[in-house]
Amino acid sequence: MEAIIGLPTDMFYNTGIATYVWILSNKKPKKRKGFVQLIDASSFWQKMRKSLGSKRKEMSEDQIATVTELFGTFEEAELVTLLDADGKETGRRVVPAGGKVPKASKGGKVKTAPTSRIFRNEDFGYTTITVERPLRDESGKIVIGTKGKQKGKKQPDSALRDTENVPLSEDIGAYFKREVLPHAPDAWINDEKTKVGYEISFNRYFYVFEPPRSLRDIDADLKIVSANIMKMLEELAE
Repeated sequence: MEAIIGLPTDMFYNTGIATYVWILSNKKPKKRKGFVQLIDASSFWQKMRKSLGSKRKEMSEDQIATVTELFGTFEEAELVTLLDADGKETGRRVVPAGGKVPKASKGGKVKTAPTSRIFRNEDFGYTTITVERPLRDESGKIVIGTKGKQKGKKQPDSALRDTENVPLSEDIGAYFKREVLPHAPDAWINDEKTKVGYEISFNRYFYVFEPPRSLRDIDADLKIVSANIMKMLEELAE
C-alpha cells in the first residue's frame, strides 16, 4: 500500500458516506518502502449545480491536481484556511509541513489542519494476544490436564479468557508484564492464538482540537440576545 486518500462525503449517487481511494503497488519507489501516506481530501470539494440523488459534491480540476501533487511529492503538508474578521473564508492553500504559513488579514484568523501525513507500516499494526487464566475446581485448586498435549499443563478457563492488542513497535513480554500481570498474576499467553493485524483509524490522524469559546464571550453574546428579546417584548406590549 502506498497511500489512502479520504474523499469528501456526498460524492456518489446512492450513498452519502465518506469514501476512500487506496493506492496499491507491487513496485514501491525506494523512498516509499516501509511507509504509508494518508491524504485527507475531505474538504476538497465544491457544490454541484444540480444534485443527483445523494451526489451533491464534486472535486474541481484544481482540487484533483492538488491531491495528485500531494501524492506525487510524498511530503507531509497542512491545509491553511484564511478567515476574515467575520469568520468568512477568504482563501486556502496547501503548505508543506514546516513551511511559511500566510498571515491573516486585519482582525482575521488562520486555521491550519494536516492534510498529508506519512507513517511507518508498523504504526498501524498490532499483535493480538490471547490471555488465559487457570480453570479452578470447586475447592479453588487449579485444574491440571491429564491427557494428550495438555497433560501436566494448567487448563484455561474460557470464561476468564481475554485478548490484548499490543503495538508492533512494543515488546510483547514487556507489555504483558506491565499491563496484565499486575491485575492477573496467574495469567499467561496462549501463543497458538497469537495473530497480527492492522487498523487505520483515518479520522484520528487528522483530528484538530478546537478550544471552545471563552465563558466571557458566550456570556456577552447571551446578554446581547437577552436585551434584543426584551426590546421585542416591549415593542409588542405597546
